Parts: sequence; C-alpha cells; structure tokens
Amino acid sequence: MGKSRDKETTGPGSPFNRSAQHDAKRTAILSQAARLFNSKGSRATTLRDIAETLGLTKTSLYYYVKTKEELIYQCYLAALGHHLRSMDDIEQRCSSPLERARQFFLLQFENWLAAQENRGPHLAALLEIASLQGAHRSEVEAQYIALFKRLRGYLRAGIDAGEIRPCETIAATRAMLGSLDWIFSWLHSQPREQVGALAQQAWDLLARGLYPGAGEYQHGSLLLDSAAENYVHGFDRDERNRLKQQAFYKTGSWFFNKKGFNGTSLDEIAEHLNVSKGAFYYHIRNKEDLLFNCYTYSLDVTEEIYQQALGLEGTGLHKIDQVCRRIFHAQNSDRGPLIRYSTITALPMARRKQILKRTESSNQHFGEFIREGIADGSVRDIEPFIAQQLIAGAINAAMDIKLWRRVDDLDAVAVDYFDIFFNGLQPR
Repeated sequence: MGKSRDKETTGPGSPFNRSAQHDAKRTAILSQAARLFNSKGSRATTLRDIAETLGLTKTSLYYYVKTKEELIYQCYLAALGHHLRSMDDIEQRCSSPLERARQFFLLQFENWLAAQENRGPHLAALLEIASLQGAHRSEVEAQYIALFKRLRGYLRAGIDAGEIRPCETIAATRAMLGSLDWIFSWLHSQPREQVGALAQQAWDLLARGLYPGAGEYQHGSLLLDSAAENYVHGFDRDERNRLKQQAFYKTGSWFFNKKGFNGTSLDEIAEHLNVSKGAFYYHIRNKEDLLFNCYTYSLDVTEEIYQQALGLEGTGLHKIDQVCRRIFHAQNSDRGPLIRYSTITALPMARRKQILKRTESSNQHFGEFIREGIADGSVRDIEPFIAQQLIAGAINAAMDIKLWRRVDDLDAVAVDYFDIFFNGLQPR
C-alpha cells in the first residue's frame, strides 16, 4: 500500500517528482534563453538576463548550465531534437512524401506561433552554429545534417512516387530550410491571427512555384554586367584604399560566415591577408565595426544588382530570375562572399535595426518585380510579401552552397537552387 502510494505521489505529473521538476525547469531555461537569443542575440544576452527573467539567481542558473556557450549548445540541441521528434510524429501519421514535406514546413510556422502564445517552447534560430567549439559544434552539426537528410529523403521519395517533380534535391532542401530559417526575421511583423493563412500561402508558393504556365519555366542566359565588379558606394578615397577595404570586408565576411562572430579574430584576418596589424587596424577599428561594414558592403552589392534589374527588358519573372542568379553569383564568386545573416544578432540593436531596415527596403524590390510579373502574366496571382521573404531566406542560405554539393558550373547550380520557387515541387 505504501509503495503504491509512493508511485502515485512521485509519478511524472506529481509535484514531488524531482526528476520531472528538474526537466521542467531546464525546459523553461532553454525556452527563455532561446527567446532572448533570437531577439537580442547571444552577444547581448547574459546569463544574468536569463536568470532574472525567470526569477532565478545566477547561482541557481549555474546548477543547470555553466557558460553561455554551453547554453547556446543546449538550446540548439533542444531545437533540433524538437524538429526531429516532429518528423517522427509526421512519419507515423503520413505516408505520402509530399504531405510529410508539407506538414514539416507548416509546422515551423505553428512552432513560432505556439511560442508567442505560450503554448509551446521558444526554439532557438540556428544562427550561430559556426561559433560553437569542438565537440559542441560537431554534435549540433551532426543533428542538423540528420534533419537535412530526412527532409531531403521526403523529396527523393516523392520523386520516386511521382508526387514531386524531378528536381535537384540537395539544392531544393537547402532552399526550403533557408526560407524557414528566415521566419524569425519577418513573421513577428504580421498579425498572429493570420499566421496560419500565411503558412498556407507560403507552402502554395513552394508547391506550385511562381510560373503560371502549364510546363516548366525556362531560364534564359545569365546577363552579368562587368561594371558590377566595381564597388564604389559610400567611398571617396583613392583606388588603393578602396581595394584594401573591399579585401577586408570580403575576407571578414568569409571568417564571420565560417566561424561566427565570437570565433572570428581580427589578428587572424590580418594574417590571412598578409598585412601588418598596424595597417589592418588603420582601416578597421574593432570587430564590431568590421562586421557592420561587411553588412554594408554586401547590401551595396545586392542593391546594385536590384538597380540594374530595374533597367532590364522582359517580364517581371525574368527580372526575378536574373536577380536571384546574379546575387548567387556574387555570393559564390570572387566578388564575394557576401555576409550571411547568421551574425546579425552580434550587432548592437541600433546598428542591427539600421541593417535590417535597409535589408527590408532592398528585399522589397522582389515585391516590385513580382507585382510587375502578376500584371504582365508571367507570375501567378500570389502575395508578393510572402514570396519576397521566402526568396530572401533562400538567398541568405545560398552563401554556403559549396559545403553541400559540388559546384562545377556556378550558374547551373543557381538554376537548380532557385528552381523550387519558379516551378514548385508538385508535378506541373
């Protein structure tokens, strides 16, 4: 009788079950940390901030986590574990590969909404995997690759079953995940009651594409302007200093993309460029300034591409096609790399808002081209804002395409990568 009663009072739902209490507190800590990391960034978020928002002392928080890097690592594992368990559930409920992909895509919008309405945990946006060290990074990357392969598996199985049109599945999976990673940057600006409808509209774009024709959209030749290689915006110095600064920003972008903000060393960048520290620090005051200027450089490049597209002849869809492929080329050629927005939260809020405001203004050109395409009949009647956000997320994720697949012909890879937005997943 006593033992039976003990089981009743110490079961999973019992307030006396210490293990359950510990797990619940840990979940709350990771959720709150994810919320702050997503909004403020890990650089600006302290362990004290997290403890205070939960009504804990810093000492109490140390019982669960010792350092901020360990907390970031645990947040990323929690987010990836959540996604992988969701896939387990989806696979039990759905046998159709296309439906599995749809359910996973829509669930990311629901996860965001549930966190905002306190119906579920906040999940960390996987922005700073590159900043993790050693075993932490290896474990998180392994979990991310596992997620990637399962989603790619849905696409491959769908092609075999005739539910999904033949496409290059590595590129399509990367583009889809890039679109989903971008949710955190724009969904908060939309009314919560519309999130479900927005998710359905976003999926409709991925499923059916922009092109309204019965067959597949045929990409024309890529038109590159040789003058686009000249980066002069915002600089009145002589050509020698201009070239030096351009080298600093491109090399800085490469290190920030590869190692994250915390893992990047200015001394290492100076050594990589084979310049003295004195010469380097003459141009670059500190790491934050370098990061800010990397974003400025990247925006100058993309805005120039948008401006050139405004003068192109042809349909709205043709202009979207050219912009996507030109930016992809800039990201992955000698003109790049451009900065990936995984480091945006490392900037102080004022500078971050400045960059994001300029980014949103730049991305609105996609909306203009989409509206032009709807008017001239080259684009289906869709919501331009959603399309521009999905494509912007995919463009951001395109900066590390060489890590995922072999690149022999850069433009052919670009066509494969953006194919999902032009022709969709469903057979046409």
